[in-house]
Amino acid sequence: MKMDKLHVITPVKDSLETTLVTIDSIMSSECSVVFSYTIYNDFSSDETTQALQVESVKRGFTLVNLKDLTVHPSPNYLLVLQLAQQKAIAEDAHLLIVESDVILGTNTLQKMAENVSMHDKVGMVAAVTTDIDGKINFPYLYAKKFKTGIYETKKRLSFCCTILNVEFLKSFDFNELNPEKNWYDVFISHKSVELGFSNYLLTSIPVLHLPHSSRPWKLLKYSNPLKYYWLKITKKRDKI
Repeated sequence: MKMDKLHVITPVKDSLETTLVTIDSIMSSECSVVFSYTIYNDFSSDETTQALQVESVKRGFTLVNLKDLTVHPSPNYLLVLQLAQQKAIAEDAHLLIVESDVILGTNTLQKMAENVSMHDKVGMVAAVTTDIDGKINFPYLYAKKFKTGIYETKKRLSFCCTILNVEFLKSFDFNELNPEKNWYDVFISHKSVELGFSNYLLTSIPVLHLPHSSRPWKLLKYSNPLKYYWLKITKKRDKI
């Protein structure tokens, strides 16, 4: 039986404090599955970039500074997805995206890897997100009434902590994604289902989510939604 491999990535835009905790939670994982870890540094400050360089040497992950590859301003999520897809396919590995405001448990990687191989024709598998009190939070508020378990869903799976099966990656080229958008989790979730794959949300494997620590203006969605949507429209931000 072929041993699954994981290519784990974290896109980073400053938010150094949470990023370092995210890195530690991944590199300290108890996992029998072979995994590589890449940080994509999306034009962070010099302070954050220097800290990431130190950590990459100390912890043994790969650091990709996007300023060496593009002049396109942050966010560069499309480029990250394209680079990560190429690497995952080349390694015949599933792609696990972990955002820089998400903290994993010691066995999260192991359990997610097991679940991506547990069902037929899996497209995506996501861990539900919670706050520090263990309550399900954004972006999975629709799952608040779910019991602990595994749920097949046609709803959007966020990329907070989500595996994309390598077979799904081979079936859809991310170069076809709309470059006018900023974020792609909604489209890719629906594309997976459209291509005949099944997506699963794991409420049995929660991860801690500290929303929008790298882009604090997005917190206005909760505290001042009118201002949030005004900025979203007038500044053309957060295009999904």
